[in-house]
Amino acid sequence: MKNFCFALSIALTINMSQVFASEEGMPQLNPEFWIAQIFWLIVILSSLYIILWKIFLPKITDSIENRKLKVVNDLNEAQTLKENAEIKLKEYDRIIEETKIESKKLLENSKKKIEEDIKSKSFIFNKEIEKEILSTENEIENLKKNSVQSINKIAIETSSEIVKQITGAEVNGSNVSAIVEDISRKSMEKYK
Repeated sequence: MKNFCFALSIALTINMSQVFASEEGMPQLNPEFWIAQIFWLIVILSSLYIILWKIFLPKITDSIENRKLKVVNDLNEAQTLKENAEIKLKEYDRIIEETKIESKKLLENSKKKIEEDIKSKSFIFNKEIEKEILSTENEIENLKKNSVQSINKIAIETSSEIVKQITGAEVNGSNVSAIVEDISRKSMEKYK
């Protein structure tokens, strides 16, 4: 279709040179200059085609290829970085899990150790308390015995003195002692 339109337009320009005002001073429409015009048209278009083909198109092609390679390299690098990041994330998660397990073990061990320390110190403390209680009980018992004897002695002396002051006569110490001891024994049995 293009060839037909081109042939038709050439035929019309050849036959109708007057219609296109070739006579009035437009030499490009004059058929005697057409060969020169076609020659220069072919030379100029061929030069432009060769310049585009040999100079500009390789640069554009190289630029496109470089850009394509850069994009591919960037994508590969991004994929590698993504894989490395996933590996690091898995390693980080593994370290966190190990740390959690280790901290639980440490916490349990510390708890057991503290419980053992509490038990041992509690046992030692209870032993010491028992010793102190026994010691205190012994002291109280000794104090009771000594105090009863001291009280009895004081009671004997006081009773002898009171009887002496009331009666004016000297009282037998063994009789007063027997009476005081009998009364104190009865009183002691009441409190036991």
